[in-house]
Parts: sequence; C-alpha cells; structure tokens
Amino acid sequence: MKPKHIKKLLLSEIKAVANNSDRYCYEPKRNFSRTRKLSFETVIKSIIGMESKNLTNELIDIFNSSHDMPSASAFVQQRSKIKPEAIKAVFDGFTDRIMRKSLDDLPVLAVDGSDIQIATNPNDEMSYFPGTNGHKPYNLLHLNAIYDLKQHLYIDAIIQGRMSLNEHSALQEMVDRSSIPTALVIADRGYESYNNMAHIQEKGWFFLIRIKDGKTGIKDGLELPDENEFDVDISLKLTRKQTNEMKELLKAKNHYRFIAHTTPFDYLPKKSRKADPVQLYELKFRIVRFKITEDAYETVLTNLDSTSYPPEKLKQLYAARWGIETSFRDLKYTIGMLDFHSKKVMCIQQEIYAHLIMYNFAEMITSHVVIEKKQRKYTYKANFSVAAHMCRLFYRGKTTSPNLETIIARNIIPIRTDRHRERHLTVKIFHGFLYRVA
Repeated sequence: MKPKHIKKLLLSEIKAVANNSDRYCYEPKRNFSRTRKLSFETVIKSIIGMESKNLTNELIDIFNSSHDMPSASAFVQQRSKIKPEAIKAVFDGFTDRIMRKSLDDLPVLAVDGSDIQIATNPNDEMSYFPGTNGHKPYNLLHLNAIYDLKQHLYIDAIIQGRMSLNEHSALQEMVDRSSIPTALVIADRGYESYNNMAHIQEKGWFFLIRIKDGKTGIKDGLELPDENEFDVDISLKLTRKQTNEMKELLKAKNHYRFIAHTTPFDYLPKKSRKADPVQLYELKFRIVRFKITEDAYETVLTNLDSTSYPPEKLKQLYAARWGIETSFRDLKYTIGMLDFHSKKVMCIQQEIYAHLIMYNFAEMITSHVVIEKKQRKYTYKANFSVAAHMCRLFYRGKTTSPNLETIIARNIIPIRTDRHRERHLTVKIFHGFLYRVA
C-alpha cells in the first residue's frame, strides 16, 4: 500500500466522520452550524497532526504562517464542542481499512495498559491522586490497548481514569466488540482471570496468559506435577453452587472450581435460589511451565493446541509480547503522547486517540519502505523517530511521497536481537505548557 493511498484512506475517514458531525458534537443543533475558519473537519485534521509544540506554534504550522490564522483561544473553543468519540471513530475506521487480512494467518495480539500523567486537577475524581508523604498530588489516565504484534498496529483502545481502572473489563470489552474472526491474545500476569479466559474462548479466539508462579492465583488451586517444567491439559467446570453433591465434585481440583458470587464471571448467574439447578461453565486450557533463564521459570495458561504449539513455541510467542511495551515508548516519546494542548480530560482523550492514529499512519507507511540489503553485520530497519516526523510532514502536505520514502530509507538503525537491559521505572511526569519545543 503506497503512502498516497494510506493518506487518502485517513483523510476519507476524517471526512466520513465530519459528514456525520451531529453524532459527535455536544450540542448538535448549535455546534458548527455556521461557516468558520475552523470547521469540524479542520479541527479533527489539526488535532491528528499535532506535535509537541505549544498550541500557537502548532496553529502557525497548520495554517502555513498565514496572517489570518485563527487564534489559540478560537481553536480551544471549537475543539471543546467535539466529543472524543469523533477521533475514536476515525481511529476505528482507519485501522480497520489498513489492516492486512490473511485467511491463512493467525493474528497475534498483545494486550496491556500504560499510565499517562496529565495536568493536576483535584476536581476530576476519576484520575486524581492526593499527595502523600510529602509528594505533590497528580492525575493519571490509563490507556488500555490491543496491539497487533505482526503488523505493528494498535487495533483498539479504551481510556480510563486511573482511580476507576479496570483492565479486565477493558480487555473483555475490546475482545467482545472486535470484528476479527480469530486471533491469539497474549497477556501479562495482571490479566490472570477465568472471566478473561471465558470471554476469549466465547469469541472463538486463543489466549496465552502469564500467571503468578507462587501460591496465589489460578495455579495454586490445581494439582500439578512437582517438577520444574510441565505441560498439563485441564478441563475445568466452573460453578457458583455449593450443594452437597457439588462439594464432593469440587474435591477433583483439576475438574471443578467454585466461583464466589463476589468474583466477576459473566457466564454464570450472580445469584441463584437453592432450588435452581446447578449451572456449569467449562474452560479447556493447558497450564505450561518452562525455563527462561538458568534459575528462572514462567507459567502460562493457553488453549493453543499442544502439537502445533509446544512449550518452546509458547516461550517464543510470549517473548514477542514485549513489542507492545516498545510501542508504548514510541507512542509517548516519538509520537508525543506526553505533550498535550489542554487541561480538560475530554480534550486530552481526543489527543490520545489522535496519537494512536498517527502511530498507525507512520507504522503503516514505514513498513512498506524498502530498506536496501547490503553485506552488513546486522539487519537494518527504519529509524522510527525520523520516519514518524516525515510521516507527519507528509500528512500535513509538507513533503511528497518520493521524498518521504527516500529519507526514511536513508535513516536506518541496526536490529540487535537478544539484548537485555535492566528495567528502570522512573517517576511519571507531566510536561507543562510553558516548556515546549519551538
């Protein structure tokens, strides 16, 4: 798919949403009812193309330094009329059209979340954290995302306030509403849940979930080999009833499991009368433990076939999950999802979806640029930082397709596999409005 075609698809999705602007305005009868410099479509296009500059400098670039460009205040007023769902609709439509569909290939999707610090606002109870132990108060949003590890594209996302965070419900919602017929979902330990497994199973998908290796969680209630490595098939029937007959069956730990009424599980009734018949829900999966280093092991749950996916293959698949972690880094530091142009949560949500669109736009173009192969020590790939900047210029009409591809192909970096570095978790920061690049 050529860059011109990718850009055409994005612009057509923006226009399609703009043609239905009444659905995405807070006051449909009043908002954008008059002809102005900042139309609904212009505002959406501008937000998607924003960088990390202050708002006035962004507008100077968008309107090509025109003397009659709108003021920052006018732009803020216009964008405040638009629901974040407008840019989410552009993201959904654009992503659906650029995803390459292959009937013979199983999409491999990673699910994870990332915190995003925003301007401090004590009035936003969903994201506000009061300062403790001498620390300043702060606000956090949480981005839940599903990421295609093969195509390097975000395919869905849900934004939550950090205080109302529920990664399980976000995963279930994204799985349930997906139009992908079949896929493999890879998740870390935070997604260990019978309810998550059931939603994926009901969808007809596959899961590979890393679980706790200690005495808590799903593994602890099962009878497993007393060995460092194993691969055991489990067929577990879940129930919320505890009749005398059921209590006898529950002694078979690898076949029956009681789910408390306080534990979320969407495929069994939350409450039942004593006279109601026992309802069971069956989950079929493997629990696999394998070695990752000389003295470390990991345990995973999966419903993948043991013949086609032996433990070594599962180990490789789970290692590929790291791709979503590196994508979060690119999304924040390369695309610019740390620098917002508003303090309002709804405007910040607009920009988060806009950054996801620009990430997919840049990745889609970059993946089709041919990198010349030479006799080198390493295989090379495009420098995504340079590529993202060029793709943004191309989106704004500041460069041509041939120049775009030439510059991306020239700026490359080596791919160094099997490199391991200690992970350093830094304190989250908010980039203030007064200290932006020019």
